[in-house]
Amino acid sequence: MNYYERLKSVREDHDLTQNDIAGLLKTTRQQVSKWETGLQMMGVDKYITLAKYYNLSADYLLGLIDTPRKLK
Repeated sequence: MNYYERLKSVREDHDLTQNDIAGLLKTTRQQVSKWETGLQMMGVDKYITLAKYYNLSADYLLGLIDTPRKLK
């Protein structure tokens, strides 16, 4: 799974909309859509925010590992 597919999958697993994530990351729904389709890369600061919010390792969100790990 690509990193951008993982972003969408995790969001949907938490029953959140792109608007929900846009509010959390202080951006627009259109920007979230670009991240989730791989049209643009998301900044490290946004990955950190999502990792903390979802309580998941950034490695999992980035698609580097396939098994989700909780943050310590």
